[in-house]
Amino acid sequence: MPEDTKSPTPPSGQPHAAAPAKPAVPATTPWDSPTVARLKSQYGSGVQEAVTYLGQNYFVLDASVTAEALRILRDEEQFDYCVDITATHNPTRDKQFELIWILYSFARNERIRVKTNIADGASFPSSVSIWPAANWLEREVFDMFGIKFDGHPDMKRILLPEGWKGHPLRKDYGIIQQDQEWVQINLGIESGQ
Repeated sequence: MPEDTKSPTPPSGQPHAAAPAKPAVPATTPWDSPTVARLKSQYGSGVQEAVTYLGQNYFVLDASVTAEALRILRDEEQFDYCVDITATHNPTRDKQFELIWILYSFARNERIRVKTNIADGASFPSSVSIWPAANWLEREVFDMFGIKFDGHPDMKRILLPEGWKGHPLRKDYGIIQQDQEWVQINLGIESGQ
């Protein structure tokens, strides 16, 4: 016998309970700290944002000051570990790429993010001289997004084979077509895609 799927009816005279309110959407809040004050005093409008979102502090910097600011964050603010470098791609913007550095200070037990925006086809100064581990991270950003880092000691693919066409984490990338072509040429079989 099928189960009754009707909602239970409240006892007569009692109204239905209202649906619970939707939680508020998290919002950014200003991030005030001595680090923010020092960077703002040095770079002025080059510090476009300094905010906290869901407990994560981040800067948005103008691309013209970002490379120097990264060095200052390591040398003067003790952000001695580059956890990751990544990017996002939004083809509808003039500056399609957002480069993101996630930095950590062991001395302060603090993590921050530094973001900057660059145009498609633009390159950015390498951070390898600041954090040697950036070598592998920048190669991954190049491989997946096509962003080149000037001064990188070995700017080549790290995940995909050298003959691979395009950069798979770009929003305008056709992964199935590329995969089929590469598999046919290099393996001599039809792709399962």
